Amino acid sequence: MTQQIVVGLGPVTPDTVQPVLGSGISFISEPTADDLRNAVGAIVRAAYVVDKAAMDAMPNLKVVARTGVGYDLVDVATADARGIAVAITPGSNSQAVAEGVMAHILHLVKRLAPLHSLVASGKFAERTRYSVGDLEGATIGILGFGRIGSRVAHLASAFGMKVLAYDPFVTIPSPYISADIAEVMRTSDVLTLHMPLTDQNRNLINTSTIATMKDGAVLVNCSRGALIDLDAAFAALNIGKLGGLGLDVFDPEPPVHHPIFDHENVLLTPHVMGLTVKATEATFIDAARAVRAVLDGQEPDALVNAIALSQLQQIQKKSE
Repeated sequence: MTQQIVVGLGPVTPDTVQPVLGSGISFISEPTADDLRNAVGAIVRAAYVVDKAAMDAMPNLKVVARTGVGYDLVDVATADARGIAVAITPGSNSQAVAEGVMAHILHLVKRLAPLHSLVASGKFAERTRYSVGDLEGATIGILGFGRIGSRVAHLASAFGMKVLAYDPFVTIPSPYISADIAEVMRTSDVLTLHMPLTDQNRNLINTSTIATMKDGAVLVNCSRGALIDLDAAFAALNIGKLGGLGLDVFDPEPPVHHPIFDHENVLLTPHVMGLTVKATEATFIDAARAVRAVLDGQEPDALVNAIALSQLQQIQKKSE
């Protein structure tokens, strides 16, 4: 029996995915051009672009499984036209990202970077130069209340924070949800973003929206880099309108250096808050399960494109 080939686009651990893919499938982590031509499936890391050219190089492709929840770097329209299923792995790193958000918040509110610098540079006596903030009693505003946003709410509550969230797509009743995004932005001491990037919310955080925020508010973005206008945020930091900014995501990635990167009230991490040891393994496993499901004619847990779903359903009916 000829082995089906599944390739890794970006670093994927073979020892994690091969047992999940199972018999009849060979996983190739460093594919050649020939491997790509023969590939029926691909497990794709977040930074890898799967555009028309990439699909042209894989004419036998049946499924793309993205590690993570974003698929803006996948040409879904082309995938639809070619009957290629596009799957994502929601939930596998939600806890990791939520913990990363809280790490950013703690770092900024507790002024860890400048306080560290004081001690390291022999200026211990100047320790009261920086005001150290509190989480207890502060309001955290969460824009986007899906898997990650709701976990941030759970963690923030444990610190005694008041939670206020906005998400127009959440239909399940929650005491945290506000119908007014302006209220969330206006009343939050800490604001964290957990929204997909759309044409409507690109540069959601801009000069106008920052002006409505509390003076000294802390802003954290572990979602999509283009949600924030960095020029506007930099200006707000320089006048104290923003008290701190935490960024784990950028537009583009890797980012071009921006003056905001050198501000002492800014924390930068290279899009790794969801890449903990456990989360990375879990997302690889979920991606491999999605590939195996499609190759077996089944629907994966998180299929992005409806056309591929329709085709899978037709396959299932024929097999019944």
